[in-house]
Amino acid sequence: MPDFERDLARIAKQEAALQFTAFDAHTAWELGSKLRQVAVERKAPVTIEITMNGQRLFYSSLPGTTPVNDDWVRRKRNVVELYHRSTYGVGQGNRQQGITLTEKIGVPLIDYATNGGAFPLLVRGAGCVGSVIVSGLAQREDHNLVVEVLADYLGVSLTEIALD
Repeated sequence: MPDFERDLARIAKQEAALQFTAFDAHTAWELGSKLRQVAVERKAPVTIEITMNGQRLFYSSLPGTTPVNDDWVRRKRNVVELYHRSTYGVGQGNRQQGITLTEKIGVPLIDYATNGGAFPLLVRGAGCVGSVIVSGLAQREDHNLVVEVLADYLGVSLTEIALD
Protein backbone atom coordinates (compact mmCIF):
# COMPACT_ATOMS: atom_id res chain seq x y z
CA MET A 1 0.00 0.00 0.00
CA PRO A 2 1.42 3.40 -0.96
CA ASP A 3 2.46 5.94 1.62
CA PHE A 4 0.06 8.75 0.67
CA GLU A 5 1.85 11.48 2.63
CA ARG A 6 5.23 10.67 1.12
CA ASP A 7 3.80 10.36 -2.41
CA LEU A 8 1.89 13.63 -2.13
CA ALA A 9 4.96 15.47 -0.82
CA ARG A 10 7.09 14.09 -3.67
CA ILE A 11 4.45 14.90 -6.28
CA ALA A 12 4.29 18.48 -4.95
CA LYS A 13 8.09 18.66 -5.36
CA GLN A 14 7.79 17.28 -8.88
CA GLU A 15 5.19 19.87 -9.84
CA ALA A 16 7.33 22.66 -8.38
CA ALA A 17 10.58 21.48 -10.00
CA LEU A 18 9.38 20.36 -13.43
CA GLN A 19 8.57 23.74 -14.91
CA PHE A 20 9.61 25.29 -18.19
CA THR A 21 10.81 28.83 -18.81
CA ALA A 22 8.96 28.72 -22.15
CA PHE A 23 6.94 26.13 -24.05
CA ASP A 24 5.94 25.99 -27.71
CA ALA A 25 5.21 23.52 -30.52
CA HIS A 26 8.92 22.83 -31.05
CA THR A 27 9.36 22.02 -27.34
CA ALA A 28 6.31 19.73 -27.50
CA TRP A 29 7.81 17.84 -30.45
CA GLU A 30 11.19 17.43 -28.75
CA LEU A 31 9.65 16.32 -25.45
CA GLY A 32 7.19 13.96 -27.16
CA SER A 33 9.92 12.45 -29.33
CA LYS A 34 12.11 11.85 -26.27
CA LEU A 35 9.20 10.27 -24.38
CA ARG A 36 8.41 8.06 -27.37
CA GLN A 37 12.08 7.03 -27.73
CA VAL A 38 12.25 5.96 -24.07
CA ALA A 39 8.96 4.06 -24.38
CA VAL A 40 10.16 2.27 -27.55
CA GLU A 41 13.46 1.32 -25.89
CA ARG A 42 11.52 -0.17 -22.95
CA LYS A 43 8.95 -1.81 -25.23
CA ALA A 44 6.28 0.05 -23.25
CA PRO A 45 2.86 -0.20 -24.91
CA VAL A 46 1.79 3.40 -24.37
CA THR A 47 -0.13 6.19 -26.01
CA ILE A 48 1.48 9.62 -25.63
CA GLU A 49 -0.15 13.01 -26.04
CA ILE A 50 1.10 16.55 -25.50
CA THR A 51 -1.30 19.47 -25.65
CA MET A 52 -0.93 23.22 -25.31
CA ASN A 53 -3.83 25.63 -24.91
CA GLY A 54 -6.32 22.99 -26.02
CA GLN A 55 -4.38 21.98 -29.14
CA ARG A 56 -2.78 18.57 -29.63
CA LEU A 57 0.87 19.15 -30.55
CA PHE A 58 2.21 15.60 -30.24
CA TYR A 59 0.58 12.18 -30.41
CA SER A 60 1.91 8.64 -30.69
CA SER A 61 0.44 5.20 -30.02
CA LEU A 62 2.93 2.37 -29.76
CA PRO A 63 2.27 -1.32 -30.47
CA GLY A 64 0.11 -2.93 -27.81
CA THR A 65 -2.19 0.05 -27.32
CA THR A 66 -5.85 0.21 -28.29
CA PRO A 67 -8.49 2.94 -28.67
CA VAL A 68 -9.15 2.47 -24.95
CA ASN A 69 -5.79 4.19 -24.29
CA ASP A 70 -6.98 7.19 -26.33
CA ASP A 71 -10.00 7.46 -24.05
CA TRP A 72 -7.82 7.24 -20.92
CA VAL A 73 -5.67 10.04 -22.36
CA ARG A 74 -8.77 12.21 -22.88
CA ARG A 75 -10.08 11.55 -19.38
CA LYS A 76 -6.67 12.23 -17.77
CA ARG A 77 -6.26 15.43 -19.82
CA ASN A 78 -9.59 16.67 -18.47
CA VAL A 79 -8.31 16.33 -14.89
CA VAL A 80 -5.10 18.26 -15.63
CA GLU A 81 -7.12 20.99 -17.36
CA LEU A 82 -9.43 21.19 -14.33
CA TYR A 83 -6.81 21.17 -11.56
CA HIS A 84 -3.52 22.16 -13.27
CA ARG A 85 -1.98 19.29 -11.33
CA SER A 86 -0.84 15.76 -12.10
CA THR A 87 -3.57 13.15 -12.23
CA TYR A 88 -1.60 10.94 -9.87
CA GLY A 89 -1.38 13.76 -7.33
CA VAL A 90 -5.11 14.47 -7.57
CA GLY A 91 -5.91 10.76 -7.42
CA GLN A 92 -3.63 10.00 -4.47
CA GLY A 93 -5.11 12.92 -2.54
CA ASN A 94 -8.62 11.64 -3.20
CA ARG A 95 -7.66 8.05 -2.34
CA GLN A 96 -6.14 9.28 0.92
CA GLN A 97 -9.47 10.96 1.72
CA GLY A 98 -11.43 7.87 0.65
CA ILE A 99 -13.41 9.79 -1.96
CA THR A 100 -13.68 9.73 -5.75
CA LEU A 101 -13.54 12.80 -7.95
CA THR A 102 -17.18 12.20 -8.87
CA GLU A 103 -18.18 12.18 -5.20
CA LYS A 104 -16.01 15.19 -4.47
CA ILE A 105 -17.07 17.59 -7.23
CA GLY A 106 -19.72 15.76 -9.26
CA VAL A 107 -17.87 15.26 -12.54
CA PRO A 108 -18.76 12.09 -14.46
CA LEU A 109 -16.34 9.17 -14.33
CA ILE A 110 -16.79 8.71 -18.07
CA ASP A 111 -15.03 12.06 -18.65
CA TYR A 112 -12.49 12.31 -15.80
CA ALA A 113 -9.79 9.88 -14.63
CA THR A 114 -7.42 10.52 -11.74
CA ASN A 115 -5.19 7.60 -12.68
CA GLY A 116 -1.53 8.52 -12.98
CA GLY A 117 0.11 9.45 -16.23
CA ALA A 118 -0.94 13.03 -16.97
CA PHE A 119 1.25 15.91 -15.86
CA PRO A 120 0.68 19.65 -16.27
CA LEU A 121 2.98 21.60 -18.55
CA LEU A 122 3.89 24.43 -16.23
CA VAL A 123 5.67 27.56 -17.41
CA ARG A 124 7.22 29.79 -14.76
CA GLY A 125 5.31 33.04 -14.57
CA ALA A 126 2.49 31.74 -16.78
CA GLY A 127 1.15 28.63 -15.03
CA CYS A 128 -0.36 25.61 -16.73
CA VAL A 129 -0.31 25.82 -20.53
CA GLY A 130 -1.11 22.19 -21.33
CA SER A 131 -0.40 18.60 -20.46
CA VAL A 132 1.82 15.64 -21.21
CA ILE A 133 0.03 12.32 -20.93
CA VAL A 134 0.95 8.62 -21.06
CA SER A 135 -1.51 5.72 -20.94
CA GLY A 136 -0.80 2.01 -21.12
CA LEU A 137 1.15 0.98 -18.03
CA ALA A 138 0.07 0.71 -14.41
CA GLN A 139 -0.83 4.20 -13.23
CA ARG A 140 2.24 4.70 -11.04
CA GLU A 141 4.47 3.57 -13.92
CA ASP A 142 2.70 5.95 -16.34
CA HIS A 143 3.33 8.79 -13.89
CA ASN A 144 6.95 7.82 -13.28
CA LEU A 145 7.69 7.60 -17.01
CA VAL A 146 6.39 11.12 -17.62
CA VAL A 147 8.28 12.51 -14.61
CA GLU A 148 11.52 10.76 -15.57
CA VAL A 149 11.48 12.16 -19.11
CA LEU A 150 10.42 15.65 -17.99
CA ALA A 151 13.23 15.69 -15.42
CA ASP A 152 15.79 14.58 -18.00
CA TYR A 153 14.54 17.13 -20.55
CA LEU A 154 14.62 19.97 -18.01
CA GLY A 155 17.92 18.91 -16.40
CA VAL A 156 16.33 18.22 -13.00
CA SER A 157 17.75 15.47 -10.78
CA LEU A 158 15.31 12.69 -9.91
CA THR A 159 17.02 12.06 -6.57
CA GLU A 160 14.83 14.40 -4.51
CA ILE A 161 11.58 14.09 -6.48
CA ALA A 162 11.24 10.45 -7.61
CA LEU A 163 8.59 8.25 -6.06
CA ASP A 164 9.90 5.11 -4.36
